[in-house]
Amino acid sequence: MARDLSPTSGDNEPGISQEIVRISTSKLCISDSPRLNGIDRDHVRTLADVDDPLPAIIVHYPTMQVIDGMHRLEAALLKGLTEIDAHYFHGNDAEAFRLAVAANIRHGLPLTQAERQSAATRIIRSHPQLSDRSIAHTTGLSAKTVARIRHGSHNGITDQRIGRDGKVRPLNTAEGRRIASRTIIDRPGASLREIAREAGVSVGTVRDVRARLASGKDPVPSRHRTPYERSSPIAGGPDAQQAVRTLDPGVMLDGLRRDPALRYSESGRHLLRWLGTHVISIAQARTALCNVPPHCAVVVARIARGYADVWSSLAIELERQDDNDR
Repeated sequence: MARDLSPTSGDNEPGISQEIVRISTSKLCISDSPRLNGIDRDHVRTLADVDDPLPAIIVHYPTMQVIDGMHRLEAALLKGLTEIDAHYFHGNDAEAFRLAVAANIRHGLPLTQAERQSAATRIIRSHPQLSDRSIAHTTGLSAKTVARIRHGSHNGITDQRIGRDGKVRPLNTAEGRRIASRTIIDRPGASLREIAREAGVSVGTVRDVRARLASGKDPVPSRHRTPYERSSPIAGGPDAQQAVRTLDPGVMLDGLRRDPALRYSESGRHLLRWLGTHVISIAQARTALCNVPPHCAVVVARIARGYADVWSSLAIELERQDDNDR
């Protein structure tokens, strides 16, 4: 017969049934326990000597394995009981193991340090997207210990983490910073919290992005860029320089005009205006050539070469600066 769960029981984890059922002990199976040494018989005898009813155990509904309460089950068997109070848990095996670890951390016979570290290793492998703090909360370890265990795991590296609050956050905030910068430009009246929620970054990160844009800096500091981004055409290098040479300067200038770091600062807007008066597209150049009288062609050519030398020197200096920054 089912009855409501007492509010003081604390068993309010997602997936746990909010009712207590009586289950025949013969239907229950031994679970994949986080305990490395199995059942502690002294603890079982201690529980069997308790006259008051023990808290309900937790049973994995699909498999009928005991997730939390093996010592209580053994105590019931020692007392000759054929039924026991239980909550059903609806979830997969990996989630059941996480619940077993969390339950054994909160109450009952404490897990040893070795058992906690073993459990953390297994959770990292089954749920690599969980944050170090979230796994630490489950296993009763420090976040630093979990991070050290993750570093030694071959399957625990992802580009995202799910925190204790259930929110997904990127490990590298470069993309989130770019989204935040575009939002700041498009909707300058949006609040920091609103932008942070849309970009998937913290309010502090949005505040930093806004300050960097206001001072004319790139919203993504170099330390936040991935190795791929540092080696991409945006970051420079021989391949990037060759690709840039094949592009229409007018097209590249249009791309710069969309860069928040330039659009959002006075110095950036001054640079765009200056470039706009000196850069012409290939189509504009061809139109201009048609307007050059034959007797002026040599003089115009020399002027063009002179300006080309100046721009070439400027390009070399900028490329050197890019090499020093990287």
